Amino acid sequence: MPYFDAASAAPLHPVARQAMLASLDEGWADPARLYREGRRARLLLDAAREAAAEAVGCRPDELVFTPSGTRAVHAGISGALAGRRRVGSGLVVSAVEHSSVLHAAEAHTAASGAVTEVPVDRSGAVDAAVFAAALDRGTALACLQSANHEVGTAQPVAEVAEACRALGVPLLVDAAQSLGWGPVDGAWSLLVASAHKWGGPAGVGLLAVRKGVRFAPQGPSDERESGRAPGFENLPAIVAAAASLRAVRAEAEAEGARLRALVDRIRTRVPELVPDVEVVGDAVRRLPHLVTFSCLYVDGETLLHELDREGFSVSSGSSCTSSTLTPSHVLRAMGVLSEGNVRVSLPAGTSADDVDRFLDVLPGLVAGVRERLGAPVASPAPAATAGPLVVDALGKRCPIPVIELAKMFGEVPVGATVTVLSDDEAARLDIPAWCEMRGQEYVGERDSPRGGRAYVVRRLT
Repeated sequence: MPYFDAASAAPLHPVARQAMLASLDEGWADPARLYREGRRARLLLDAAREAAAEAVGCRPDELVFTPSGTRAVHAGISGALAGRRRVGSGLVVSAVEHSSVLHAAEAHTAASGAVTEVPVDRSGAVDAAVFAAALDRGTALACLQSANHEVGTAQPVAEVAEACRALGVPLLVDAAQSLGWGPVDGAWSLLVASAHKWGGPAGVGLLAVRKGVRFAPQGPSDERESGRAPGFENLPAIVAAAASLRAVRAEAEAEGARLRALVDRIRTRVPELVPDVEVVGDAVRRLPHLVTFSCLYVDGETLLHELDREGFSVSSGSSCTSSTLTPSHVLRAMGVLSEGNVRVSLPAGTSADDVDRFLDVLPGLVAGVRERLGAPVASPAPAATAGPLVVDALGKRCPIPVIELAKMFGEVPVGATVTVLSDDEAARLDIPAWCEMRGQEYVGERDSPRGGRAYVVRRLT
């Protein structure tokens, strides 16, 4: 069964399994003790730290292991903000950071801190100059991921790091998605990552803090991990994480090139095979193994279930797959289509045959989902009425409001408008995205007297 969700969790690397089994026998004792079992455990911990630090590009004494990548993010942000509280309370983040960063930003706001969110373009990338303009002398910390977890777009970390350095602002880089593919360029100050993203075991995170960065760990601490990650170390998992990181790095250049070719095939063939599809994310500056596309007139959750029945494990940022019925914050920030969203992230070893079979089954599955939803199968017919028209989609969830818009659009002449009434949050994103894909004008939105919002679209062609 092809597993295509490595961005969520990569399969355990064989080296990680071997290292974990070996360290269960040798590394069970307390590495803080001086007797032989403790010394043996300490040697394993030190070796793991040295291997991980080499991969990160920092000194071993700058790196600590945490119980998860999320804990590394929260500890890194809170410690850096506390260490620079005399400078100010400003925190600058991109709009597409991982939710762990945004949750930390929310907590900072709740504690009367100031947060500035830097927008991204339609590919999901920040403009380094815009990010730099958001910094000032009161900025205590800036956060920027190395590559996006939902669409794969790489961020201009080196340029942003240089702007931060010029103002004396530390930059925390979330390298969870990219660290297995190579070190992060630029003069970053703090770096976080998570082992299960590169084929290590779950429950191990990394936090690197460069020497000279003001840092004050928050909460109770002890003597372990420099006081930055209290509690007994999960040594077998740490050893496995470091061993697998070294192993995947040794394979990264060749495997990255192979997977990039497979992803390029998906990026090219999906729009050719499936009508009304938008491939999102940067086509060049991106992770080698990840591609995301959105299908018009498709219920994302249903499409994922259909792919699962065919043996393909993929994920989605679609609002239809969320219990809150709100679009992914990444897709919202990019301003791209959220409905029918599919993220394919290929693990190491994925075969070309698996990708070809995915491309074989996808068109039929999308067509079947669209047929069940009553989606239009052709472009709008010539105008039949004088318009304007109102589409009442109140109480209907994605992608029904856009489907009903598409069905009615051919009934108004060029220059006339169609107004969609909808109380689904996804409509705010998907209706403008439909206009972008169809070459029509999105006029805007306003309050609807019947509840929800009224979204106005003008026919141009």
